[in-house]
Amino acid sequence: MIYAILIGIFVIVAFLLVFVILIQSGKGGGLAGIAGGGMNQLFGGQGSAPFLTRATAILAAAFMVIALILGMITQGTEDQTSIMQRERERRMSSPARTLPEVMPTDEGGALPGQ
Repeated sequence: MIYAILIGIFVIVAFLLVFVILIQSGKGGGLAGIAGGGMNQLFGGQGSAPFLTRATAILAAAFMVIALILGMITQGTEDQTSIMQRERERRMSSPARTLPEVMPTDEGGALPGQ
């Protein structure tokens, strides 16, 4: 239950982090120019830079903390063998398939008795 909630929060934080990074104005202008001058009025008189910088830092920290928590939760839940090793063990434990016997043909390529 807690794992599913953390995965949901993790995905939301990831999308918010991508969004906040994209709307910041960098050297190329970013996507912040789409909103025009409204961004300056929305986030205060100094513009959106301090808010977006702080939001990026908070979301990045939340992303890392949630990733670590999810890693600790899933650490002991499953055996530590790799998928390749499990497949190799499965194939070694199952009986080998035998090919069907092929009936011999005469020199003409036809089956015997034809």
